[in-house]
Amino acid sequence: MYRKAFKELVAWKSSPRRKPLVLKGARQVGKTWLMREFASEAYDDSIYISFDKDAGAVKIFDETKDPKLILERLGFIRGKAILPEKTLIILDEIQECPNALGSLKYFNEEANEYHVITAGSLLGTYLAQPMSYPVGKVNLMNVYPLTFEEYLAAADTGMYQYFCSVKSDNDYVAAFHSKMTEHYKKYLIIGGMPECVQSWISNADPEEITTIQNEIISFYENDFTKHSGRVNSGRILQVFRSIVPQLAKENNEKFMYAAIAKSARAKDFEDAIEWLVSSGIVYRILNVSKPEYPLKAYEMMNYFKLFLIDVGLIKHIAGLTNKSILLADAFQFKGQLAENYILEQFTPLLDQAPHFYSFAQEREIDFIIQHGESIIPIEVKSGGNKKAVSFKSYITKHAPETAIRFSTNEFLKNGAITNIPLYFVGKLFELASKF
Repeated sequence: MYRKAFKELVAWKSSPRRKPLVLKGARQVGKTWLMREFASEAYDDSIYISFDKDAGAVKIFDETKDPKLILERLGFIRGKAILPEKTLIILDEIQECPNALGSLKYFNEEANEYHVITAGSLLGTYLAQPMSYPVGKVNLMNVYPLTFEEYLAAADTGMYQYFCSVKSDNDYVAAFHSKMTEHYKKYLIIGGMPECVQSWISNADPEEITTIQNEIISFYENDFTKHSGRVNSGRILQVFRSIVPQLAKENNEKFMYAAIAKSARAKDFEDAIEWLVSSGIVYRILNVSKPEYPLKAYEMMNYFKLFLIDVGLIKHIAGLTNKSILLADAFQFKGQLAENYILEQFTPLLDQAPHFYSFAQEREIDFIIQHGESIIPIEVKSGGNKKAVSFKSYITKHAPETAIRFSTNEFLKNGAITNIPLYFVGKLFELASKF
């Protein structure tokens, strides 16, 4: 499958700043596939080690931190030399061998001519711990589920070519709107987890998609117990299972600890939330006290929302039927589903995480982003309804140069507001020409 992250790996290989690379990302987002595919296409040779299966490799890294000795021993075991710049060294499930993670410092300092790439399940939670990896001695790269663009590349070559051809608002073709909207609805059902997308492309069996999504959720919940460490695993599970009900609240202004349990307090669950965010399974967006540049200066750390890593998974957990999504039936959770979709597309697209802006009782801007020094308000409409009291109130007060509405309507510019179809989130900067 086409993955945009592949271009980042190619750039890493030739970068003068290249250091051992650590891939971060939730379980099942395709890190192992990406490393092995990159090895086969960009290198003459590779050596793959998975520390959860290879006790011998763990022993090598436990006995020495000398990279030359490590490489020599690995070469003897495989019966073939490991060559600088020619052989990609892949260290998978590296969280199972802390000494291997520590050795990356010495690879950088003493053997940086050797190319090393690593990944692991829940590695983000491990790296979040103090002194857990060699700061400044590695490059970090995030891996996410497939975006809508990547899904489209696998599902429909013709529509993907059209997607890529859109470089400005002049390239928009209304005749393709219906077909692209249909793909957007399918993506809400399938989501961007690589196994789900691959299953759909190979078998087109909705029941199989449901089975895979159920397995992924089970994997995540099992991981809470296996890898939570000092964080109470039960509280991680409570937070995780509260996300969909919290998003479904009629006035979904912020995450409420009391919605987890009657007596729940922030100090009891903040570590669990941090764990879920570090794992990559959950996205957190913060409210800002004012919509001004720079947004990070106005973040309200105790006023936030939580979303899941993938829209297909949140659709599955919420128990939504495929019929309700495909036939555009009205249901309250449809807006939250669209917001989760938007956030999933924004996360790899934007340099800074998006925020939201709650500025009065029951008045809120769904997302607010910073691009350069510009502050852009964003309204998300799961259908074609253009009523948006909060959005229009914000525009009247702040007079932004550009305001974006994502909806199922066709592309249209109307004064400060640019309506962009939901399937074109990835084309935000091309279609909103003020950028």
